[in-house]
Amino acid sequence: MRAPFTHVRRLLLASIVCALAAAALTFVVDPLQLFRPSRLAAAFYSDDTRVQNAGLIRSQSFDTAFMGTSLAIHFRQSEINRALGVHSLKLAMTGSNSRQQAFVLEQAIDRGARRVIWEMDDFIFVDAAEIETDPYLSVDLYRGTAKGIASYLFGAAMAKESLFALLRSIPPLREPLTRAAPFLPVKFALPDVDDIYALPRDFDVARGYNAEKTRAAFAYITDPVRSRFLGEGYGFDPMVRHFEQDTVGLITRHPDVTFDIYFPPYSILQFVAMRDASPETLKIVTDLTAVIARRLTQLPNVRLHDFRAIKAVTHDLNNYGDVIHHSPVVDAMVLRWLASGEYRVDPKQPTASLNELKAQVEVYRVPQP
Repeated sequence: MRAPFTHVRRLLLASIVCALAAAALTFVVDPLQLFRPSRLAAAFYSDDTRVQNAGLIRSQSFDTAFMGTSLAIHFRQSEINRALGVHSLKLAMTGSNSRQQAFVLEQAIDRGARRVIWEMDDFIFVDAAEIETDPYLSVDLYRGTAKGIASYLFGAAMAKESLFALLRSIPPLREPLTRAAPFLPVKFALPDVDDIYALPRDFDVARGYNAEKTRAAFAYITDPVRSRFLGEGYGFDPMVRHFEQDTVGLITRHPDVTFDIYFPPYSILQFVAMRDASPETLKIVTDLTAVIARRLTQLPNVRLHDFRAIKAVTHDLNNYGDVIHHSPVVDAMVLRWLASGEYRVDPKQPTASLNELKAQVEVYRVPQP
């Protein structure tokens, strides 16, 4: 009877030793740079921005935080810095909501951000889980609680990343493993923080963004089989509540931080799709953004910019890969507009650009291929 018990005890001891060894490896290598900037091994970064941002906020120096959804994900920090004369940290997260964005921005502000550039679209205010119960964002990791640190140190995924980083630091293996990293089951494969979720520098813009793709996306989302999804998650009252709680709450808690908030230049077809297939959704969107514009333009530390009615851009369907996502060419325009303040919303006429957009949507006719 003693032999089986001895085997179990040895197995348990071996498991404990392995877990502690993995935790020690992760602590020393620290692939997320949660404890310190990388020194033992070269720093590599992940496109899993909801996790990566926790490390970036702790390891990078910055004075400006850049936040948004997939509409802001392809900007490069170097481009933001050049255009706006700042030292930025890009924290955009695809599909993120206002609770997630406000939480991450709060962490960045606590670490020294004095300016926030915030791409803001209506969909971020849809009703979703509160931040404490959000299954997609580890608040404990960001806060550095015992639970968050334990999940980081004892996670098998981080141990794997740490081991790979260590192997990659061995001179004969560095070059081949760095080249192979994008094709291996590892997340931390980007050697430059500027490349996090950015398009490749040799990306074929004309192929990725063109009128044919934009019209195809419009036809897809307005098809009667799928058009009901245009309004999924939209509700005026809960969206206003989340705007007040997440956006206004964050801004008013930090009166010494300057917020440059902008409505991104969707293609005109996004609004036309709502007009034709889900008019009640279009009303929610326009009513909501009217509330947002009036509220934000009254806050002294906010500059609101509205790029949705710039006809030369939003009506040129070659600027888009679908009805909302614009090309890197437009990214550069957005930075120029932010720098110049050309499309800043006048607090005395907070809905002027919205009214112009509504007029454009009303008369627009979809071009045939």
